Amino acid sequence: MSRNARCPGSLDELWPLLEEGVTIMAGGTDLLVRRRGQVPAPVACLERIESLRGVRVHEGFISLGACETHASLLRHALVRERLPVLAGALQVLGSPLIRNMGTIGGNIVSASPAGDTLAPLYALDAQLELVSKWGARRVPLAGFIHGPGRTGLKPGEVLAAVLVPPPEPSALQHFEKVGRRKALAIAVVSLAAVILTDGEGVVLDARLALGSVGPTVARCPKAEALLAGRRLDREALLAVGEAMRSEIAPIDDLRASAAYRREVAGNLLLRLAS
Repeated sequence: MSRNARCPGSLDELWPLLEEGVTIMAGGTDLLVRRRGQVPAPVACLERIESLRGVRVHEGFISLGACETHASLLRHALVRERLPVLAGALQVLGSPLIRNMGTIGGNIVSASPAGDTLAPLYALDAQLELVSKWGARRVPLAGFIHGPGRTGLKPGEVLAAVLVPPPEPSALQHFEKVGRRKALAIAVVSLAAVILTDGEGVVLDARLALGSVGPTVARCPKAEALLAGRRLDREALLAVGEAMRSEIAPIDDLRASAAYRREVAGNLLLRLAS
């Protein structure tokens, strides 16, 4: 660790460091890549702050501490059993080394439209708990991320926890991503779906979120509304897939063309066919 790194043991120890303008670092798996492996000076490492860790049920939410690593969340029974759409994303996020170091808070604050945890958290209607020395506030994740690398985090604030309202146990939760290779791939397109059906298989509520098809994760309200009241059969999903394609505005880049992303986005929905 760099001699310029500080490791506060509590939020009270962190606040004076933020006033000095230090850079915050959790796992560092994104920050150090952008800095070509060099620890920025000065830096405040958050890993020793216990209040930023933990997984628990609180006030009707599943609370995920911002400094929980991807690996620790993936091992947690509450995440695997109640939030399988998130567990599915964590399973394919980077390598074991990245999962052991990277944190869910870092994945959110990095604000990459290809961030693997983001599409599931959008589909889960997650909220964020932001804290500063002046107090705490809650904001919807969907309103927090403004674009690649841009968030609503204010000076002096840190992300403390992700608050997820758990879906009904019977809800279908699905995550899938397409990359340029089978493993260790940045998503070209990802799909997260949380769908509640009645006893006869008719959709009561659908939440669909796509990653890597715009500057932020895209929810698809028209497609969601079109799916409500229908069964998850191929005919319905073909129609909903076309609606999804009309709601997104992907770009061409080195990883894929806009046309390919649009086509794949609709096709991923077909995996849900009953």
